[in-house]
Amino acid sequence: MHAFGDRWQSLRKPTEKDFFKKAPTPVKVEELRRIGERIAAVPPGFTVHPKIEKLLQDRAAMLRGERGVDWSLAEALAFGSLLCQGHMVRLAGQDSERGTFSQRHCIFHDIETGRKYNAFNFIQEKQADFEVVNSLLSEYAALGYEFGQSLANPGKLTLWEAQFGDFVNSGQVIVDQFITCSAAKWQRYSGLVLLLPHGYEGQGPEHSSGRLERFLQACAQNNIQVCNLTTPAQYFHLLRRQVLRDFRIPLVVMSPKSLLRHPLCVSELKDFQDVGFQEVLDDPNPALKDKAQRIVLCSGKIFYELLEGRQKAKNPDIPILRVEQFYPFNEELYAKLLASYPKAVEIVWCQEGPRNMEGWTFMKEHLAPLLGKHQTLIYVGRAAQASPADSYLHLHLREQKRIVAAALGESH
Repeated sequence: MHAFGDRWQSLRKPTEKDFFKKAPTPVKVEELRRIGERIAAVPPGFTVHPKIEKLLQDRAAMLRGERGVDWSLAEALAFGSLLCQGHMVRLAGQDSERGTFSQRHCIFHDIETGRKYNAFNFIQEKQADFEVVNSLLSEYAALGYEFGQSLANPGKLTLWEAQFGDFVNSGQVIVDQFITCSAAKWQRYSGLVLLLPHGYEGQGPEHSSGRLERFLQACAQNNIQVCNLTTPAQYFHLLRRQVLRDFRIPLVVMSPKSLLRHPLCVSELKDFQDVGFQEVLDDPNPALKDKAQRIVLCSGKIFYELLEGRQKAKNPDIPILRVEQFYPFNEELYAKLLASYPKAVEIVWCQEGPRNMEGWTFMKEHLAPLLGKHQTLIYVGRAAQASPADSYLHLHLREQKRIVAAALGESH
């Protein structure tokens, strides 16, 4: 079978530079508001639960610019905008209609009659179809099926969501045999998106880690994309980028849990219109460029804990940079960012997970060649351990506090 036959004829094999080119992901605010209004509309006589009514009211306030846009609305707008551009969207997972954390609610239920309503299929007259499936409790079977879906129709955004990222281990065979290497073995490309809820929040070893380190260990020859995001707008652009480029590579997202409702984890509407996806988010304070002697790199949820810690710290002049995309690794961009802090002698990598897990090994390998002779790369995180997370909440909280203090150069 030819790699780019039939439905794949308009696509091609990417070069390394292709991954760092900007894709046409921004959408005008007026269009976002139109889509947002349509996906919140229910038919006459349709009665939603009062909590859903509150959710819709909150989203309306976000679309009016009265509140920041949260993660679930950003996702809904990404889906809706792609549908309006003719791209089908299919989302499957063990609790994907509602969302594991009761954040999505992309299917409305009439509490009087039990009738279901999929507003995504009624945005406009001519649009693509939206399909969401609550899959069976077998990650191996469901992930394999969704991989096949992504092969059959590359014009469709196909997503598989784990209930918790930890559960992807039951689908590891599909990851190892197909997702990470089908292009290398058989020239079969896939645009499948894996959403793996990830983050250390005191829920124990089975509900904390999407095993980021396993995906990073498999990264080579531009075979997959691995991301851990910190803003809803970044998520919006990332999802749209997946089908608006002229190539398909699997995307692994360490998706959020507590950030779904974190008051600081919001984006302004202009962020969806004016900028695209950024592999790294620099500290927004330019005054730190010429005086920072220590910079912290991190990824995902820990950023907001570091942000809070910095506000209380004795030395608040420590820039915090966010790694949004681990792989493909934009070496040129990292070199420029490090050079923009000429006085920095301590380059800290901060993570929540154990030293032998998460991003440390990968980042150490990729950052070390970029450091100057006067610079030292420092690890801050949990010590190496067999289990991905602490079993007791008090231990978790103690470690989180220690990690934040150590990253910011304060004794604890």
